[in-house]
Amino acid sequence: MKALGYALITLGFLAGAFVAIQHERTVALGPFLGAVAVGVLGVILVRVATHRAATHVEHLAASISTVGRSLQNLVAEIDRFDAEKESIDVYELRHHIERTFPTEIEAFVEARESIAHSFGLQAYADVMNSFAAGERFLNRVWSASTDGYIDEAYDYITRSREQFDEALTKFRALEQKAA
Repeated sequence: MKALGYALITLGFLAGAFVAIQHERTVALGPFLGAVAVGVLGVILVRVATHRAATHVEHLAASISTVGRSLQNLVAEIDRFDAEKESIDVYELRHHIERTFPTEIEAFVEARESIAHSFGLQAYADVMNSFAAGERFLNRVWSASTDGYIDEAYDYITRSREQFDEALTKFRALEQKAA
């Protein structure tokens, strides 16, 4: 159904473009609106297929598992990073971040919508608020490392750890409540 939707979007776009260039000063409104309708139908089919796939029980379970695992791995890594921060040169902190965190952050981001589908929008907002703050603080560490601001870098590593810990705690509470 998704492939058909994309095909209809493409067909609607191309037909609309073709109709639009047929006459210099006017557009044949009927055929143009027909092309737009085909494109809109394609968008609807893609959205329905995407929503069905995102809310499928097995997919949700796998995504929720990914969210929990990636948050747990992030917390373990940031705990280690916080404990070892003073033994790493300030200019190397950013390289440590680049090597260590992207995989888990990307895994979480890819699966994050399953929180809303499984637990509701408020639960999603609660977890994402803490996660986003942790990620922002980690970005501040990267910037401070680049500029050589050691105190700021150390402070924001700790702040980032606290936010990721909070995100994991909120997520685990959701799992407990659902069980």
